[in-house]
Parts: sequence; C-alpha cells; structure tokens
Amino acid sequence: MSNQRNIVVAVALSMLLLLGWEYAMNWVYPERNKPVAEQAAAPAKGADPTVAKRTREGGLQDAGDIAVEQRELAADLKSPARVKIQAPSLTGSINLHGALIDDLTLNDFRQTVDKDSGPVRMFSPLRTPAQHFAQFGWAPGAAGQMPNADTLWQADGTVLTPKTPVTLRWANGQGQTFAIRFAIDDDYLITATQTVANTGAGPIIAKPFALINRTDRTASADTWNVHSGPIGAFDGSVDFGNNYKDVAKTGTISPSGRADWIGFTDIYWLSALVPDARGKPDSDFRSLGNGLYRADLIYQPDTVPAGKQITRTTRLFAGAKESAVLDRYEAEGISNFGLAIDWGWFRWFERPIFLLLDKLFGLVGNFGVAIILLTVIIRGIMFPIAQKQFSSMAGMRAIQPKMKALQERYKDDKAKQQQEIMALYKKEGVNPLAGCLPILIQIPIFFALYKVLILTIEMRHQPFVLWIKDLSAPDPLHILNLFGALPYDVPGFLAIGPLALLLGVTMWLQFRLNPAAMDPIQQQMFALMPWVMMFVMAPFAAGLLLYWITSNVLTIAQQTYLYSRHPQLKEQAARDKADMAAKTAREKAEKAASKEAGK
Repeated sequence: MSNQRNIVVAVALSMLLLLGWEYAMNWVYPERNKPVAEQAAAPAKGADPTVAKRTREGGLQDAGDIAVEQRELAADLKSPARVKIQAPSLTGSINLHGALIDDLTLNDFRQTVDKDSGPVRMFSPLRTPAQHFAQFGWAPGAAGQMPNADTLWQADGTVLTPKTPVTLRWANGQGQTFAIRFAIDDDYLITATQTVANTGAGPIIAKPFALINRTDRTASADTWNVHSGPIGAFDGSVDFGNNYKDVAKTGTISPSGRADWIGFTDIYWLSALVPDARGKPDSDFRSLGNGLYRADLIYQPDTVPAGKQITRTTRLFAGAKESAVLDRYEAEGISNFGLAIDWGWFRWFERPIFLLLDKLFGLVGNFGVAIILLTVIIRGIMFPIAQKQFSSMAGMRAIQPKMKALQERYKDDKAKQQQEIMALYKKEGVNPLAGCLPILIQIPIFFALYKVLILTIEMRHQPFVLWIKDLSAPDPLHILNLFGALPYDVPGFLAIGPLALLLGVTMWLQFRLNPAAMDPIQQQMFALMPWVMMFVMAPFAAGLLLYWITSNVLTIAQQTYLYSRHPQLKEQAARDKADMAAKTAREKAEKAASKEAGK
C-alpha cells in the first residue's frame, strides 16, 4: 500500500509540474513572449514588463501604444494625399507620398467579441506603433532618377474599388515616366502593375521591387504548434522554419529557391507578396532593428530601350486566412497558398474535420451546435467498435476466475504466468487490447478539432449559447471568483469554468460505469483522472471542452445501452466493485489494527 501511495503521489506531482511549468517559465523569464525589440532592451522606467506579451490573436497590448496609435492614425489619415480603398472585404487608403498601401482594415472581422468593437486593422502607416504596410517601386539606379519614399505621386482617381482601378504616375523630368496601376478584387488581393516608360534619348536600367514592412509588436504568439512570423512558399514548398528572433539574430535570411509568395503571418492574418510569374526576383527577410522587419521581392534589372516600356506585376494579399479564399487563390495559380494556414503534419486528417464542421455550421448556423452534431456523427461511426469493446470486456470478465487461478499457480514464475495467460486469451478468443481501440481513434480526432479551433478564422468569435461568446477562446467564467462577481483575476491553472467542471463530472460518471480495475493503483488513477483532466483542459478552447463533454455524455448513454445488451457484464461489474470496496475496507482495517498493535 505504501508503494501504491507513493506512485499515486508521484503521478499527482508530475501533473502539477506539467500544469505549472508554463506559468513558472513566464515568471522566471517574463521577456519570453515579448517582441524581440523589447527582449533586447530593459523595460522603460516604471513600465510593466508583462503588458507587451504577445497574445493568441496579436495586436497592440500596451495601453500607451494603443493611445499613440489612435492619435497618429487620426493625424496621418487626414492627409488629402490619399486614395481611398473601398472593397467588400477591405477598407483603407493609399498614401501618395511614396506609393504606400499603409491603411487597411478588414470589414468582416471585429477586434473583440463586443458588437460595437471596431474592425480589425491590418495595415498602419510608417512610424506608428502598429506599423505595417506594403510598398512598390524601383531601386535607385545609375542612370535616371527613380521614385523614392518621398516621391509625391499623382493619381487618376480618388477611390480604388473592384470596378475602378487607380493608376499613380510620376515623371522624373529626364524622359522617364513611372506608373503603378492598382486593382483590387472582392476579397483581399491587390494587384500592382509597375510600368516604366522611357522617352529619353538612350536606354535606362530599372530594377522593380515590392516589400512588406511591419513591426513585431502586433504579432500573435508563435507556439510549438502554430507558426507566427516570416512565411513563404519557395519552389513549391511552404517554409514555416523562421521566426522574428531568427531574422533579428542573423540580420537577413534569404530562403533558397524561387519565391512563389513571401510575407508575414499571424494566426489569423496574412500579408504576402506574389511575384510576377515571368520574373525570378531575389527574396529575403530583413531585420531593420527596433522590432521592425521587411519581406522583399527585388526583381532582376531590366534594360528599357529608348521609346519602349517594361511592366512587372506583383500581387499583394492582405487579409484574413479564410480557407475557402486561400484555396481559390491557389486554384488560380498561387502555389500552395492554402498552406498559409499552419495545419502541420496531420493536415490530411484536420482538413476533413474542418470541412465537415464548416458544412454542419452552414446547415445549422451555430458552431456550438455544429460541434455537437460532429460529435454525434463521430460516436455513431464508432458505435460498432464500441460494441466490440464491450463484447471483449464481457469476455475478459468471463475468464477472470481462470486468470486468477493461473496467477496463483504461477505466482513465482512470471514468464510462465504471462505465457499461460496469453494462451488463455487465444483459446477463449479474447483480445485484451480491444478496449483501447476507441480511445486510440479518439486521439487524432481530438487533436484535429483542437487545431481547427485554434487555427481557423472561421471559428474565431463564434458564439454558442449564454455566456459562451467565442468557441475558439477559453471559458470566460471562473468558479473561484464567482463568475466575475469578485474583483480579482484567477490564475490560469485555477481558472476552472463551468465547462471544465462539466467535463470533470461527466468523465467521473463515465468511469463509474466502467468495470472496476483489478489493480488498486489503476483504481486510484482512474479516480483521480477526471479531476486532473478538469484542470488540464480548463485553459483550452471552449469548443474543445464542448466536444469532450458531448462525447462523455454520449459514451455514458452508449454504455448504459450496451449494459442492457450485456446484463452479465453489468452484474459482474457490480460484483467487482463490491469486492474491491470490501478488499479496500479490509486492508484499511488490517492496517489500523497493525498500527494499534505497534503502539
């Protein structure tokens, strides 16, 4: 009993270590999840070192940064030197100083679950706290003056829409005219066609480029299973290997192979450049210092003869990583664009789960209900396996007396004992591992749903019922502060909400219906498991807990039904539990008597 108790205590301590490790690391290394620029420098006097930590969704976290951003945006966007952008999915403007696309918001996505929350801001102007923009131009050349960041372009229109492209023009006074024609579609793709016309006396050399410039202060958290940072497809292979710290450390990273597209990703958002299909541009990621980064496409120099013009076309994606939209762009020729969503190694399994869930949502209009229906479908598919599991359990219970006899007969020869037990399994046609099959099947399904909930923009801010406003986020209510009635925040590992409690209770009820384990250590483990899982799962997405709770409820119903089909199994389970309870009471009494005698 002492050894058994030690094992249980060791397991409990191991779980505590797993639960507390992340919080301990955040306490010891508070810089770990901060932007790279802040990791390299000490925080300002009086600054809170935790306010700038990256979150799941990203965006500015510091209240001071947010105030400065709002003030500078108001000033920058008042400038008359701007061309408005009005499209179904994007709203913003183009800055005629430097031909910068530096003002974009997403029309279909709010910053928070609040209905009056403003739209998600994708791009912000140069030198604002949330700096993020795209630029198209020509590198300085030896012959002829090229436009630069200070150039004031002239536009042939005032509003860019899907039906009204806008062209910016600038002449250098030396016989060359530069033009950038912008067109936008109904989603998130802006096409920039760069043209240089040479009416001078001799040839010139022009070197077009396109870039995306951004700060890491607004980046979402880069975790072991979801990439956030530099991203691109090179020679048909998507590269998730570099993060902001890698670029800051080396200064410049030049991926091998031709860029199919290159840019920066957050969990839900993507800004990427797609080069001209005819060109072979150089591409790289650069650190500009102070937490600023750049993704470059630099085309090979073009010789423009007198009286001729040369054109390059680059596309800019700036928007939400909607799976259907990315897949459509991929079908239209952007290689592996659908893989901008970091599905990981199990994409072959995760995408079907997502597509089924999305289809169910389209039918019922509520993602919580869709998750419940998905669980019902999965349990329905697994029902024949569960029947075999229970039949195997019945067979195992039927041969328990023979097993006990073999264990007694060969108690001093464990090898012979195991050999005889395996022979008994074969003779009786019983598979002791059959009961594990449903659990093994559930693991990939559970992981796939987990990835779908944390990855896909389609799940973001999707409500269920009552207090659950976002199925992709943890349960917002916590029992230990009386669901927000008490004025303090509950530490993450103690943030037990109603869904986590329901998970623990339903798992406990499910285990109560299972036949009692013969091993006392297993009994204690099964007794602890529901409550350990309650703590482990509490920080996970509410949709994931909803799936597991529904699965537990269906399993309880399924077990009840199958017990009615196998009454001998239910009776045996009841006898086993009674026997184990009597054995436990007897051991306690013997231990107490031994202790009393020792006095």
